[in-house]
Amino acid sequence: MRTDSTSTHIVISGVSKVFQTADRELVALSGIDLVIPRGQFICLLGPSGCGKSTLLNAVAGFSPPTSGTITADGKPVTEPGPDRGMVFQEYALFPWMTVEDNIGFGLQIKGIGKAEIGQRVDALLAMLSLSDFRQRFPKDLSGGMRQRVAIARVLAIDSPIMLMDEPFGALDALTRRNLQDELLRIWAELKKTIIFVTHSIEEAIYLADRIVVMTYRPGTVKRDIIVDLPRERDPASPEFNALKRELGQLVMEEQQRHHRDELRMAAVD
Repeated sequence: MRTDSTSTHIVISGVSKVFQTADRELVALSGIDLVIPRGQFICLLGPSGCGKSTLLNAVAGFSPPTSGTITADGKPVTEPGPDRGMVFQEYALFPWMTVEDNIGFGLQIKGIGKAEIGQRVDALLAMLSLSDFRQRFPKDLSGGMRQRVAIARVLAIDSPIMLMDEPFGALDALTRRNLQDELLRIWAELKKTIIFVTHSIEEAIYLADRIVVMTYRPGTVKRDIIVDLPRERDPASPEFNALKRELGQLVMEEQQRHHRDELRMAAVD
């Protein structure tokens, strides 16, 4: 993998994160090193508690690391910025705003003119098949539609980096697959760099160029795997299922370690 300045988009170097609780320190991340090329679709995979979302929040600038550095386009990440758009599992839409107003909100904050906002919002409504719902409020939409609006709102501000924290985790299987295909189409068209958190092995293989499997606490990089499968990917293919078995074994090892730690803590208590 090249790491020159033209191809490298995000560099995570020696990142650790420690949370201080009332009675002890909790080491959530330890010594994370990743170089992410521009335009790559990377999935962070691992069991609950392995620090996937903690790492994503550090890249977003919401919760800076305790030690180590993160840079985006060569600039240190110390706080949230318009170059990094975040899509959450919870849709985080403004309930009092219509679909089109939710999508255009970030553009208004940036001071962009009304005519340009209208053009961008119209294009995104069409791209995400939302044109017929532009005057609806979030309460009137299905979960899949709400997540489309959340994705459109991030796309509206044209962030070169999209950070996605289990955005399809709460959706039914059919809606989830449809949105996965929609996201891949958008990614191929707009050439965004995407970091996508998931606990679904199949979702990671279906979406990613690269899968980073994380260890249970403290979160470190257990395996960094390039997904060398052609697109569009067939979940029934032997190659897909071979990788699924390999990743399943890696994740299961960390789940077992989690279980052993829980038993040890229970014995101490």
